[in-house]
Amino acid sequence: MSRALDPPAKILIVDDQDQNLRSLQALLRRDDVQVLEARSGRDALELLLVHEDVALALVDVQMPEMDGFELAELMRGSARSREVPIIFVTAGAQDQGRTFQGYEAGAVDFLFKPLEPRILAHKVEVFLRLYRQRRQLRAQVDELSASAQERERLVRELTDSLRLAEMFVAVLGHDLRNPLSVITTSAEILLRRASDEALLRPASRILGNGQRMGRMIDELLDMARARIAGGIPLSLRDADLATLCRKIVADHEVSHPARGLRLRHDGNLRGIWDEDRLFQVLSNLLGNALQHGTPEAPVEIVLDGTDCARVVLSVHNQGAIPEEILPDLFDPFRVRQKRPHPSRGLGLGLYIVRQIVEAHGGGVAVRSSQEEGTAFVVTLPRQTAAAAVTVDAPAR
Repeated sequence: MSRALDPPAKILIVDDQDQNLRSLQALLRRDDVQVLEARSGRDALELLLVHEDVALALVDVQMPEMDGFELAELMRGSARSREVPIIFVTAGAQDQGRTFQGYEAGAVDFLFKPLEPRILAHKVEVFLRLYRQRRQLRAQVDELSASAQERERLVRELTDSLRLAEMFVAVLGHDLRNPLSVITTSAEILLRRASDEALLRPASRILGNGQRMGRMIDELLDMARARIAGGIPLSLRDADLATLCRKIVADHEVSHPARGLRLRHDGNLRGIWDEDRLFQVLSNLLGNALQHGTPEAPVEIVLDGTDCARVVLSVHNQGAIPEEILPDLFDPFRVRQKRPHPSRGLGLGLYIVRQIVEAHGGGVAVRSSQEEGTAFVVTLPRQTAAAAVTVDAPAR
């Protein structure tokens, strides 16, 4: 069905000030949007009872009788409105405590008055795009005449895709990096200046957990880029894989002094690659080997540059991957469900490894058995198909 025949998407705006409602109405006015106005939380709930399938709600925080947070909690408690994305609009100062309170109440983003029209338009368009995708996918599922098994598979795939898309919007919307940067910087300052052991221990834990959260946020954004933006972007330039591996091995030797890390390389190991992204690949594979391999056995990294067209990298450790996990090893959601003891991370490391390698035009494979251990093998062409037009200029 063409978009011209689609019913307009409904956007609910809630504000107790008429002037604010008129301003939002003017900013949101377009042919494919129907704006629903509410001057209180109670009016908003009544509109949600009348109108189904609301695409987005813009809710003022500071309202008499029922503020925006209370309205959001009531919306989340109703099956009819719990899936409606909520963006809070507030004239208050950017208070970190209030911001987290809003996210706990169910918000996906905050906008601060006075509103910047371009930012509002961009954010609204992202949610409308997701809403149209959900509506189109629901229509496709309804029209399917396939078997029950095929229908179940499609619904599962569509649900995964929608969850990833909404996760992407949420992570970018409320920009977790800013409050996290304050937390880690404060912990670093405390570690440098404090001498009391009672302060040093919690500061160290705060810093460690903050850094882990930072890595998780980066993984989420990489996953979103791969699934939504059509692939992980690369910044290509001349790089030496042997030099990169030596740096990574040295870093891991500091954090794992008791483990034997062996690096062997042969041939020409230069190519046109994204050095930072390959650093992620090597770090993830080596960290995975150290975490899941046999603790007392060494980990071996082998670089083979004897082929003029490609370089082969392998990371080998003792210990086998369970057979039931192997088919879904690069799927972050299914492999976590099958692991008997999932790690504390998001399980996105191997998924991101594959996306980065494939963005370079290469491939990654895994071999695993009790007799030979586990080896991840990465094949990288020395130059990707797009390298001629995307290579960065060399530093002067």
